[in-house]
Amino acid sequence: MKAVSLNGRQSIPKNHMSLGDFFNNHILQPVTAFAKKQAVLCIALAVMAVTCILVPPDTAYLGYFDLRTLATLFCTLAVVSAFSHIHLFEVISKTIVIKLHTLRNATLGLVFITFIGSMLLANDMALLTFLPLGYFVLNSTGNKKSMAFVFIMQNIAANLGGMITPFGNPQNLYLYSYFNIATTEFVQIMLPSFLTATLLILAICLFVKPTPLTLKNEEEYHLPVKRTLLYSVLFVCSILIVFRVIPYIAGTVVITIALLFLDRKAIKEVNYPLLATFCAFFVFSGNLARIPAVNSFFSGLLPMNTLLFGILSCQCISNVPSAVLLSHFTTDYANLLPAVNIGGLGTLIASLASLITFSEYRKHNPEQTKNYILLFTAINFGFMAVLFTVQSLLLH
Repeated sequence: MKAVSLNGRQSIPKNHMSLGDFFNNHILQPVTAFAKKQAVLCIALAVMAVTCILVPPDTAYLGYFDLRTLATLFCTLAVVSAFSHIHLFEVISKTIVIKLHTLRNATLGLVFITFIGSMLLANDMALLTFLPLGYFVLNSTGNKKSMAFVFIMQNIAANLGGMITPFGNPQNLYLYSYFNIATTEFVQIMLPSFLTATLLILAICLFVKPTPLTLKNEEEYHLPVKRTLLYSVLFVCSILIVFRVIPYIAGTVVITIALLFLDRKAIKEVNYPLLATFCAFFVFSGNLARIPAVNSFFSGLLPMNTLLFGILSCQCISNVPSAVLLSHFTTDYANLLPAVNIGGLGTLIASLASLITFSEYRKHNPEQTKNYILLFTAINFGFMAVLFTVQSLLLH
């Protein structure tokens, strides 16, 4: 029956949705919710879109993407998720609590295992491996409020620990190969910053109060031996992809098929927005390098102070793209190397590893992201200022 108003005109039924309501409920609200949840991805897509206007898409775009990095991220995220389903991190975190006793010791342990891991596994892999462990240690002992500080220190440890080895950070591997630097010379260049970073990380972590740790949940977890071994093999395969022992396409296919049979949920839980963020930054930095004005700008700027302007470049386009871009405008690798390592500190986009940390933190504390970014920025710029000062003194 049609609804009729008192004056005889047809009225709209109460359950009828207007075009404005439909737009608000089904388009505007979902888009707004997505933008809030995936703010970094939206920003990356926005700046990528701007550069796509300046550099229209062509076949050169295909060369922007570091497929090995994307494959490694995908495989590691999937395997770490599978590990979490068999409660591996709860078991390890319980051992850490029992052995280390206090929050200060646990913080030192988590930060320095990430620091050492970045030398061997590369910074991204170290974070993907040890951030979940940090979460379980802090969450299981009721110290979730310390998560921002611990995650930020793990992030700094991953970025700075990897500076001492050619394969510790992606930008190191690129510059090491591009300039054909001898290994001994590479270590000599990076050693002062590395030693300063080690002492600084240790000093900051010692400010954590030695609060006794107690487990909130005493539930016993028993690792399934067969699955633990299989997942460990898959994790080793992920690492071997990084070191080019296993071709990344073959390794990704094998790991994906294995997990589809062993734990399909782990594939579904991969952080695909993070992978999309990396893709957006690859396009952004690739386009930026092709803009003549940008090339002219760096050609005139770098000779003045390679260290300073290298660090500043990382704040805008991240350290790996900066290393690739700036290497074409200077032969001063003795300053460019420290610049793109120290430059990984600072803003959230200064290092793509920082996006991994931010994404992991957001997953557990979506309501605390503003406070996290403020603390992240303060600590990172503090580290950057000290390391820049030390490295600058070595130039004189």
